[in-house]
Amino acid sequence: MLLLTAANGNQGKLLLPRLLKDGFNVRACTRSESSADAIRALGVKEVIVGDIAEPDILERAVEGVSRVYHIGPSAHPREREMGLRMVDAARQAGVRHFVFSSVLHPIISDLVQHEIKRDIEEHLLSSGLEFTVLQPTNYMVPWRFLPAFRDGVFRLFWSLDRRQSMIDLRDIVDVAARVLGEGERHYGATYELSGEGRFTAHEIGAVISHVVGREIRVEEVNSEDYRKGLFGDGDRSRFAHQDRVLKSISDHYSNHDFVGNPNVLTWLLGRKPRSLEEFIRGQFEAYRMG
Repeated sequence: MLLLTAANGNQGKLLLPRLLKDGFNVRACTRSESSADAIRALGVKEVIVGDIAEPDILERAVEGVSRVYHIGPSAHPREREMGLRMVDAARQAGVRHFVFSSVLHPIISDLVQHEIKRDIEEHLLSSGLEFTVLQPTNYMVPWRFLPAFRDGVFRLFWSLDRRQSMIDLRDIVDVAARVLGEGERHYGATYELSGEGRFTAHEIGAVISHVVGREIRVEEVNSEDYRKGLFGDGDRSRFAHQDRVLKSISDHYSNHDFVGNPNVLTWLLGRKPRSLEEFIRGQFEAYRMG
C-alpha cells in the first residue's frame, strides 16, 4: 500500500492517475469530500478525508502502508508540524520507503516555505527511515499563463529582471513514479529537479508571444496589491501564513535569481526535460479548444 498526501493538489492530481496506471495500490489523502469524490472516480478505493495535521487522521492514513509519498502543502499554516508528524508516524508504522516532495534550495531561509521544508528534510534524515527527497524548482502551472492568453499581459509580483528555472509537473510525475517503482535504487538520495533554461519575465513573455502569434506584454504587480487581491484589504489574520509565504517570495525573487541545473532531471527521465515552450504551447491549445 502506498500513501499519497495532498492527492488533489497541483502535483497530486497528476501523480495519482499515473500511480494507478502503473499498478500501485494507493491510499489517497485529501481535505474535502468534493476532492474525495473526484479521487474515488479515478478508482481509488481508500480515501482518507481530513487534515493530516490532526493525529487521528494521520494515524488512519499511515496504518498498513509500506511507502509514503508526502507532498508538503506550502499554503497550510501547519505544514511543518504536519511533515514532522508524518515522518514520526511513518517510522512507527514501519514504512519501508518515505519519499518527500520538497523544494529546490531549501537552505534559503528567508523563503518561508523553504525553511519549513528544510526542517522536515532534516527530521527525515535523522529518522532512520529509508528516504528519497525530491527538490523541484518552480512549477509550470496553467494559472500562471492563462491570464496572458486572455489579457495579453504576463504578470509577476516580483522583479521582471530576475531569472527563474521551472519544471513541468509531468516531469516530476515521471520521476516520482520511477523512484517509487524502483525503490531501493533511490534510497538515501536527494534529487534537485530543474528544467532547462533560466528565464526573466521578459523572456517568458517572448516565449508566450511566439506561441500565440501576438505580442504579450509583461507587467510587475505590486506585491502588496497582489496579496490584497487574494486575501482582501481588511484583517488578513486568517491568511497570515499564506500572506507571509507570498511576501517572502516577492521579497526574495525581487533581489535574487532562483535557478537550478537540468542534469539530474535529465538523467532520471532518460530524456531532455519538457521545455517551457512545449508546456505553454500545450496550454494555449487547450485554451483555444475552450
